[in-house]
Amino acid sequence: MPAQPEGVQPAAQSAPQLFTWEFAADPYPAYAWLREHAPVHRTKLPSGVEAWLVTRYADARQALADSRLSKNPAHHSEQAHRTGRVGIPGERQADLMTHLLNIDPPDHTRLRRLVSKAFTPRRVAEFEPRVQQLTDRLIDGFAQRGSADLIHEFAFPLPIYAICDMLGVPAEDQDDFRDWAGMMIRHGGGQRGGVGRAVKRMRAYLLELIHRKRADLGDDLISGLIRASDHGEHLTENEAAAMAFILLFAGFETTVNLIGNGTYALLRNPEQRALLQESVVRGETALLETGIEELLRYDGPVELATWRFATAPLTVGGVEIPVGDPVLVVLAAADRDPARFADENTLDLARSDNPHLGFGHGIHYCIGAPLARLEGRSALATLLSRLPDLRLAESPENLRWRGGLIMRGLRELPVEFSPEQRSPHVLPEPPTH
Repeated sequence: MPAQPEGVQPAAQSAPQLFTWEFAADPYPAYAWLREHAPVHRTKLPSGVEAWLVTRYADARQALADSRLSKNPAHHSEQAHRTGRVGIPGERQADLMTHLLNIDPPDHTRLRRLVSKAFTPRRVAEFEPRVQQLTDRLIDGFAQRGSADLIHEFAFPLPIYAICDMLGVPAEDQDDFRDWAGMMIRHGGGQRGGVGRAVKRMRAYLLELIHRKRADLGDDLISGLIRASDHGEHLTENEAAAMAFILLFAGFETTVNLIGNGTYALLRNPEQRALLQESVVRGETALLETGIEELLRYDGPVELATWRFATAPLTVGGVEIPVGDPVLVVLAAADRDPARFADENTLDLARSDNPHLGFGHGIHYCIGAPLARLEGRSALATLLSRLPDLRLAESPENLRWRGGLIMRGLRELPVEFSPEQRSPHVLPEPPTH
């Protein structure tokens, strides 16, 4: 074991236990301990893989941008990845490895440039009315009932239907995607074989859809991926399928947790919720925009950045990382580092100095961040305006958090409110492509 750096105490017997159900409910005290006593900490994960956890903000930014930390699992144990102990379960078996979360420059540079041509800020901005339609239609499904599970009835389906619309998945096939996504998001508590089957079915469907799109290109994102070219280079069929897959997988679960964790944080902080609610009712946007960034910092949807592997010896936070070792940057810990954020454990929706790491940093910064922000703004503003007395229907200690390694999110969020006394919105169904 490499020596601890000067000024950092070795992990003691009082070190908190990680990755328990109690830890999942509130990991922040444990992360505070690690930041102070063992900011770069080697631990055994539930899968049995040993990895380094990086918990301080300055070290996290360094690690996220360090080219010696590769995203390619080939730099770690082949057996660990084949058995699903690192990476996304099922992606290797389904031949969906060639996406932005698994590759390094120059391949990453080429693919990101090509994908960026299809997934443009203009495309996201033009999608805003559709996101609002989906948001209202989902709330219509429970608004007159007076109660709901905001995860299963709202936060989960909204990003699924949104990204399906953007990709160009026909309306009649979107419930299949919802089922497959449900199996993937439950991988922390379900059978791994079920996840693999869902991923394989999704890949087969995406390849068939790409074939259909080639013959009849539209204005959807898959058609954009097919059209994307740079100096004669195009995405291969497998690359296009893998990119559609990761946009769906990374995009939907991140947004589910942004909406779920964000709503929960507002309900637990009534003064901040009241300020945002008043602002939304007045039609103002400034507090909503800074508020989304603060919710990403305070209890963000991604707890640990995806896997990185040392390709050369390097030092992070004074600790030597050997070649081949996995490194996991703990975004949740870095974003509550008191060395960077004043009142780090306080939710402050008006926080202006907020360079959080909720969407990462460096060349792997989340390409879908604009869409996640759009969906988060639409979801929270509409909930607060249409259901003004929204409240928890269960005590916080009874809520369950999903037990995955990378993402942080609630399994359910039961709420109550005064039933809406008006007719549901009449909205168009998702477009067919």
